[in-house]
Amino acid sequence: MIVTTKELFQHAYGKYAIGAYNINNLEQCEGLFQGNVRSEAPFIIQISKGARSYTHKAYLEAIIKAANEIHPEAIFAVHLDHGDEKTCYDCIDSGFYSSVMIDASSFPYEENIAITKRVVERAHAKGLVVEAELGQLKGVEEDVAAAEHVYTKPEEVVDFVTKTGCDSLACAIGTSHGAFKFSGDQKLRYDILEEVQKQIPGFPLVMHGSSSVPQGEVARINAAGGEIKGAKGVDATQFLGAAKRGVTKINIDTDGRLVWTRVHREFFRDQPAGFDLRIPGKIFIKEYADFIYEKNCLLGAAGQLESVKAFLKK
Repeated sequence: MIVTTKELFQHAYGKYAIGAYNINNLEQCEGLFQGNVRSEAPFIIQISKGARSYTHKAYLEAIIKAANEIHPEAIFAVHLDHGDEKTCYDCIDSGFYSSVMIDASSFPYEENIAITKRVVERAHAKGLVVEAELGQLKGVEEDVAAAEHVYTKPEEVVDFVTKTGCDSLACAIGTSHGAFKFSGDQKLRYDILEEVQKQIPGFPLVMHGSSSVPQGEVARINAAGGEIKGAKGVDATQFLGAAKRGVTKINIDTDGRLVWTRVHREFFRDQPAGFDLRIPGKIFIKEYADFIYEKNCLLGAAGQLESVKAFLKK
């Protein structure tokens, strides 16, 4: 069942965080549904601007619709990740998405407000929910790139949320896009997160760039011919700490790509004569479902499904 992120955030706030997972193809979608159904967790399917143009947006929408029919017990939202203004409008007008993210964080503050407000007005008119971003994450994710961290300024959040009317706010607290997030003993900036929560208590916050980049996955990829060096992600044991401080949505993309890469590298290394793409595809679906199950346990989302269903009926 497709719901809005706003409904999910109301249930999760202060207790757990909902996993927001990016997909690009059928195998990722099926693994995602299997893992969430098995862990009895609500979840968010994220479709990026790049994913929508990878083949054609209609393919992904059709795959998700089919998965919804195949797994009727699932409760999830369909969300545009890191959209520009044009892409947000296209998703709003499509009638398929339940929420969109307008990422105008690279623009000056006042322009970020103006762009976000326009998207909010158009989305709310059709019952959609809007995520905005204040501050910038270092790293590269498709069309989104920043050379350095621009941490969210807690003193700006009340003004920004009030003027834009956004429904949730992505904060820059030290995470990064991609597989190279941290160096040394760098940690999440809980101090910034705590101050933001004080400024807008009860308001849903979002943490982007939150893949943990499992070192076991990286090692296996490299052992199978990969060259991923120095990758380090978010300590997944910090997820619940973030949830207690108002984070209701945690974005995870890179980890899923690592699982995909590891499965395929190992398969074709061990089966050099193999050419049936369905075999590693089936392996990946199972491996990705296992990965999603484990992530939902760390997020505190596992086992929440029945409680969410009861909450939605109120």
